Amino acid sequence: MQSPSSELGTSVREAIPADAQRITALAGQLGYEVPQAHVERQLRRMNDELTVFVAVVPRAGVVGWIGVGLHESITDSGRADIHGLVVEDEYRGNGIGRLLVDAAETWARRRNCTSMRLVSNVVRERAHEFYKRLGYTVLKTQHAFKKTL
Repeated sequence: MQSPSSELGTSVREAIPADAQRITALAGQLGYEVPQAHVERQLRRMNDELTVFVAVVPRAGVVGWIGVGLHESITDSGRADIHGLVVEDEYRGNGIGRLLVDAAETWARRRNCTSMRLVSNVVRERAHEFYKRLGYTVLKTQHAFKKTL
């Protein structure tokens, strides 16, 4: 039996600058209002330590994206972080998120990472269940602080 994502003909590839408009629009669905110029700059910065993958459905174009980057610090190494994941509303539930996470995990393994980490807003209960189904566990609950400079 085929998965819904394979029935849709979904493919995953690294993002290119021409994807910036769709990535920007999809970020807005998560509540992240970022200028397209910012996304374009970030896509030009992609390298062996930071990348974005997109999910593409024929006749629909880019319907999802995931950002992933290597993480190194004094207290942690060998880790990759998911910096964002979104799938177009009408395509959710078709396995596209799983394809994107698989691509990010494969990318991380190729860079000798032994773990993946992400943060998810406490109000995104559906996302939490999705990550748990993929084998992720809740590490801790914390507060996020910000100071405008």
